[in-house]
Amino acid sequence: MAMDRRSFNTRLLAGGAAVAGVAAAGVASAPVATSAPTATGAPTAPAGGTIRHITLFAEKLPGGQLGYGLERGKASVPGPLIELVEGDTLHIDFENTLDVDVSLHAHGVDYDVASDGTRLNRSHVPPGGKRTYTWRTHAPAKRPDGTFQPGSAGYWHYHDHVVGTDHGTGGIRAGLFGALIVRRKGDLLPDRTFTVVFNDMQINNLAMGPDLKATVGDRVEFVSITHGEFYHTFHLHGHRWADNRTGLITSAGDTSPMIDTKIVGPANSFGFQVIAGEHVGPGAWMYHCHVQSHSDLGMAGLFLVAKADGTIPPYEEMHHPAGAQARKSAKTAEDDGRAMGAMPGMRTDTPAMKGMDMKGMDMKGTDMKGTDMKGMPGTGH
Repeated sequence: MAMDRRSFNTRLLAGGAAVAGVAAAGVASAPVATSAPTATGAPTAPAGGTIRHITLFAEKLPGGQLGYGLERGKASVPGPLIELVEGDTLHIDFENTLDVDVSLHAHGVDYDVASDGTRLNRSHVPPGGKRTYTWRTHAPAKRPDGTFQPGSAGYWHYHDHVVGTDHGTGGIRAGLFGALIVRRKGDLLPDRTFTVVFNDMQINNLAMGPDLKATVGDRVEFVSITHGEFYHTFHLHGHRWADNRTGLITSAGDTSPMIDTKIVGPANSFGFQVIAGEHVGPGAWMYHCHVQSHSDLGMAGLFLVAKADGTIPPYEEMHHPAGAQARKSAKTAEDDGRAMGAMPGMRTDTPAMKGMDMKGMDMKGTDMKGTDMKGMPGTGH
C-alpha cells in the first residue's frame, strides 16, 4: 500500500513506539528520520546506530484475512512498512491476538535463533501470547581475512512462518506479510513509498491491484514482494529504473542496466525509485504482472500521476472479465481440497495437485527419502 513521507519526514523513532499514520491508504509505518537535505533539496537517510522500539499486533481482518498492525485494531494487508538504517537495532514487542500460533520472520537483517520466528526454534507466539523479536543491521565492512562484508541495506520483507503449516503457507496467503527497508547513510529518501505484493494471483490480496497516486515530479519508491506458488514479472508503464540496490544512477560511470520489467518469484523482493511522470507527463500508468494470463485475471493496477493542480488526464477503467470466474474456480478447488483432507494452506488447484484423490490417503510411515520433489509447488522458504 502507500506511505507518504511528507507526513512523517521529521519524526524519529528512538526508544519509543511513535508511528505515523497514512490516512490515504490506511497503512501505518515505522519510518527513519531524515538527515540534512542534499544540494538539490532532497532529504537523505541519517547515520545509523539507533536503538528503536515498536509494538506489532497480529489480528483477524474481514473476509478471513489476517494482518499485522502497529496499533491494536489497525492491522492491514500488507502490514506496516518498517524502515531502518544500517547500524540500527529494532526491538519489536509482538502480540498475538489470533486463536492460532503466529510468528514474525524477517529477510535481510541479523537476528539470533530466538528471533527467527519459526516453530523449529520455538520462536513463535501462541494465541494471546507476547514475544520480543530483535532485528539488527550492519554497515559494509572489511573482514579480518581481507574479504568484504556487505551491509544490510536493501529492500526486504517480513512474514509469518507458522500459520497453516511450519512454512507459514496459510498465514502468508491470508495477508501476514509486509515490507522492510534498510537504508544506507546518505540514501535519497522518497516523497512516498508504495508496497506491491504479488501473492499467488492477486496484488495485495485484492481482486485487482490498488490505485497508487502521486504528482508529477514526486520521487516515488516502489517495493515489490512476491509470495505464493507462481513466478511473475513486475512491469511499470512509462517509467524505468536501474537494476541495482536503489534503482538510481548516481554517477556517469554507473553501468547498471536500465529496466522497466523484472522477473520475480516466491520470497523475492526488490525496490526502486522513479520521478513520477519524468519525460512522460501525467496520466494513468499501468503496473502489472506481464505474464499475460496473470494480468488478464486481475494482476494489474494503476499508477495515477496527477498534474500540479491535482487533475489527471481522462482514462478508461481496466476490465478483467475473466478474473472473477477464475478466482471463483480457484476458491471451489480449495474448498474441494479441504473436503478431501488437504492440510491448511495447501493449494489443490495447481497442475501437480489436480486429479489427486486424497480421500483416505494414509501418509503415516511414508518414507520420502530419495523422492524427487522438483517441480512440486508450495515448497516453503
